[in-house]
Amino acid sequence: MKKFIAIACAVVLAIFAVYYAYYHMGMYIDTDPDAPVATFMKTDSDTIYMERDGEYEPFEIRGVNMGVGIPGEWATDYAIDKETYLRWFAEIQALGANTVRVYTILQDDFYNAFYEYNTQREAAGEEPLWLIHGVWVNDYVQNSHRDAYDDDFLQTLLEDSRTVVDIVHGEKILSLGRGLGSGSYRHDVSPWLIAYILGVEWEDVTVAYTNETYPERNQYAGTYMYTTADASPFEAMLAQVGDNIIEYESTRYKQQRLIAFSNWPTTDPFLYPAEITNFFMKCSQVDVEHIKTTEAFLSGQFASYHVYSYYPDYLNYVLNPVELELSASSGSEENLGFSLVEGSSGVPIEEVLTGNETEDYYDQDGRVNTYYAYLKMLNEYHTIPVVISEYGVSTGRGMAQRDANTGRNQGHMTEQEQGQAIVDCYEDIMASGSAGSCVFTWQDEWFKRTWNTMANVDLDNTPYWSDYQTNEQYFGLLTFDPGEEVSVCYVDGDPSEWTAEDVVLETEQGSLSMKYDEKFLYFYAEGFDPEAGPIYIPIDTTPKTGSTYCENYDLTFARPCDFVIRIDGTENSRVVVQKRYEVLRAMFMHETEDEDAYLDVPDPDTPEFQYIDLMLQTATPLITGQWEASAEVYETGALRYGNANPTSDDFDSLADYMFTDNGVEIRIPWQLLNFSNPSEMMIHDDYYEHYGVENLPIEEMFVGLALGETEEEIPLASFPLEGWGKHVTYHERLKESYYILQDYWAQLDR
Repeated sequence: MKKFIAIACAVVLAIFAVYYAYYHMGMYIDTDPDAPVATFMKTDSDTIYMERDGEYEPFEIRGVNMGVGIPGEWATDYAIDKETYLRWFAEIQALGANTVRVYTILQDDFYNAFYEYNTQREAAGEEPLWLIHGVWVNDYVQNSHRDAYDDDFLQTLLEDSRTVVDIVHGEKILSLGRGLGSGSYRHDVSPWLIAYILGVEWEDVTVAYTNETYPERNQYAGTYMYTTADASPFEAMLAQVGDNIIEYESTRYKQQRLIAFSNWPTTDPFLYPAEITNFFMKCSQVDVEHIKTTEAFLSGQFASYHVYSYYPDYLNYVLNPVELELSASSGSEENLGFSLVEGSSGVPIEEVLTGNETEDYYDQDGRVNTYYAYLKMLNEYHTIPVVISEYGVSTGRGMAQRDANTGRNQGHMTEQEQGQAIVDCYEDIMASGSAGSCVFTWQDEWFKRTWNTMANVDLDNTPYWSDYQTNEQYFGLLTFDPGEEVSVCYVDGDPSEWTAEDVVLETEQGSLSMKYDEKFLYFYAEGFDPEAGPIYIPIDTTPKTGSTYCENYDLTFARPCDFVIRIDGTENSRVVVQKRYEVLRAMFMHETEDEDAYLDVPDPDTPEFQYIDLMLQTATPLITGQWEASAEVYETGALRYGNANPTSDDFDSLADYMFTDNGVEIRIPWQLLNFSNPSEMMIHDDYYEHYGVENLPIEEMFVGLALGETEEEIPLASFPLEGWGKHVTYHERLKESYYILQDYWAQLDR
């Protein structure tokens, strides 16, 4: 009996060992090494093809990128469930897209849903949804001391490539703890997988560091991929990764599909004039023309680029050159710290452009369009198909960059403007000769951050509120509005959602009511003719600073106030902030005024109130010709009149206020009032005590109301504040941009 038990235990252990080695470690035995390798995707110099009924037909990648975030969850929580994915897949296909792209390994719910969705589609005789799968490089690895040949970089990338292959073939079990999705991946979705895009938007300093560190490692020769003599060490690393994933899938699964390496303008193959190169610190290039494939690779390679119209718009500065003035502080080109052009291995843009300004920089409608020009330059340079795997604009209220030529900005665009901008970008992409594109992105993501607002918010709690000032959160075609089914308030001129319980303050002139949710503070001032004169709502949030007098509008308050909302008709309304509490001054004064904010500090009770500005990422020296030129800003505190109800025919997603018959409804995004984390009711502490933004909890704010100019002291009433913690409410809504793009693609397909 003991012998039997021992044998049984040994058998169980052996089975477990084989199971673990196969599904967890990826070990296998190639039982049929001579079996033919199959592929259903191929390319030529400019076109992607898909096999259908034994014939290869041109296939346009018309895709949508999909993130992993939902409100109240971090991306690494992988909290999207199977039912949500099934609903989203149907909406994406109804949009007119044929492909979904994911950036990294997701939890098994995604693959289970994808398998079920496509299986049902094909059973019904309908076109499936195709998949492009990415292989991610951790941000903390790339933005560190590591080079691309460090084990944390290269070995992890090689291992993750093989893991992705096993997952899409349904032959993997992955545990938590690696920063990736996890689960039991037992459904084979490879029949619908058309391509892998390897890597991310490369940091140019990582590329340069790798190339400088390993000059001797600039060649790679594999079974499926090899480098040319002009390759860099970083490009040789990419060839190794590409060869590895092709070899693994060819050997284990006897399949191949398209391969691409992620890229973007920051590491494009081109050399620009010295002024542009130095300003943008464009210190390296990644050129996939230096990576070739052997006859053993039956599928094809394409060039993948993330290209947005607003940044970095190198060609705009090539078209409109200025002569830079070097001052004593900026010094000569030599003591800028680098010489980027000399010795670089990139391709001078003169070799790609025609030399005819009209042909180079103008689109087919005769407009200056450097976005189209750049896309055309990419296509004319490459000998393989080009896919613009990210493009889009944001509907966030905040803005980070402007497109000088087409107005397709990074933020502060309505949902209708977003839809038209996506259509315009798509037309430019296809007119340039590209083989496909993927819109960025499917859903808005609350957890994201943006360079010009990230100092203003508590980065440990961004998923728990919708920060309308941070444009990066609003690239989606699908948005998440606060409230389980409807929002607590809609600024639309209809006061029916306001009740007596919402009244905070009553005066002889009128009353002020308030509400809030995960996105806005709402105000309703009523009991007066809204067009009779200016309306003032003073606000006191912080006990640290504030003034009882606003010299801008000659107003006196019963308490020291930090902000004043001024509603003056439909064209001249804004929020202003006391100078001591102006975050732009505290965080970006060196960039905007070339001065140190902490040398001449505003008094805590200064009566000066400032416009609220947001800094833009602009190549100001390349516009003005002066290295010391101050950064561009725009007034984000300016309020926009319109109907903010998404069910209204005249819906304006950027509207901040609207008049009612006897008052005005207003919505103010939390960050505009210096809330760093409204989920826990945290605001900015005094900048000049802490040399930057620190969090200060509050339990109430004080608000007042004045109708027209007044010499009387304006009383303020308390409005209690209670955070919602991590318990957010939201409901999905397809943006107007979704329907605009849907109609456009439907017209193309008729």
